[in-house]
Amino acid sequence: MRLVELAAWKVTLPLKQRIRHASHDRDASTNVVVRCRTDKGVAGWGEGVPRPYVTGETPDSCLQRFAEADLGTLEGDLRDWPDVIAAVEAIGLKNDAQDLRGCSNNALRCAIELAVLDAAGQTLEEPLSVVIDHVPEAKQVEYQRPEIRYSTTITAMDAWAQRKSAIKMRVYDFRQCKIKVGVPDQDDIETVARLRKWLGRRCNLRVDANEAWDADTAIRQIRRLEPFRITAVEQPLPHEDIDQLPAVRAETRTPIMLDESCTSAHDVTRAIDEKLAELLNIRLSKCGGYIACLRMAAQARAAGLGYQLGCHPGESPILSAAGRHWACTVGGTWYLEGSYDRHLLTEILAEPDITFRYGGLAPAINRPGLGITVNETALLKLASDPIVRTLGPLRP
Repeated sequence: MRLVELAAWKVTLPLKQRIRHASHDRDASTNVVVRCRTDKGVAGWGEGVPRPYVTGETPDSCLQRFAEADLGTLEGDLRDWPDVIAAVEAIGLKNDAQDLRGCSNNALRCAIELAVLDAAGQTLEEPLSVVIDHVPEAKQVEYQRPEIRYSTTITAMDAWAQRKSAIKMRVYDFRQCKIKVGVPDQDDIETVARLRKWLGRRCNLRVDANEAWDADTAIRQIRRLEPFRITAVEQPLPHEDIDQLPAVRAETRTPIMLDESCTSAHDVTRAIDEKLAELLNIRLSKCGGYIACLRMAAQARAAGLGYQLGCHPGESPILSAAGRHWACTVGGTWYLEGSYDRHLLTEILAEPDITFRYGGLAPAINRPGLGITVNETALLKLASDPIVRTLGPLRP
């Protein structure tokens, strides 16, 4: 495979409903989409979801760094998966001097990597899921599944809207649900009590505070929520305060999950060394791409930590498909999030429709590459002007 061009856009995807939590409130998601082309006319697609309050990236900063990136490792013949993996991991992106955690290019790196992996899969006529066979560290977490079951989320909203959402989810037979807590005008205890009643005793409930609490508040709130049999508390403290998490863990029973504080191998190492949490929320865009997330899961497993595959609200089918491949090949996941496409986006930009089905169930994708066909005409209607990078032959 020889790549001849990469192009990047900002793409704003309107949402069918407002998503509200303690860190942000949005009715659209502005993502970065990358397309690569080969000399044989194959187009590969990738996507990143920059969130400035998580990795410090914005859509504009991603495009700027795309324009400045050293893409030399992508030039010349990429003959097999090891060639492709080595090339995408060696892409040169300008680092933020203050980025000690190594996450300031994660969304952009994810978008570029997925585009190249998609093109490679199409060229080699193999699905993206086979990448795990070429990442030696990931063998310990490999577990092939023909079908997976996604969980669902109830965001901060009024009681009537929550009731309506909960009833839909119960009828739809979801087995797991995440509840957003920590929003100033919401009584968390009343909310979780109400949703436990409406979702039923069998539903696995967890909560996500999105950095809303200090340590004392976290201890108090978690203790008050534990009678409702919650199974995890996601990111109870701001990232700058996570050194207090061991004290929170000592005073509560429910497993703690890191999200905003889980963006890189550096973060995972800190979580292990300082005993900050029992669980990690791994997201493809937030954590720097498909391959990095395989390694993070393996690092967590080796240290006895659990993990989930998360998603960003507003992901297009590009990231949904990538997440499906990852989820269907990685074992040990506590929860799976993603593939909300038809339920959340006003416009579906690819086919076939890979939105999860009844019960959150979704089959593995066995088609080459990502296994979807992007509707480029529809996507470009929502996009900025592109930044285009032309690739030459292999450098001497």
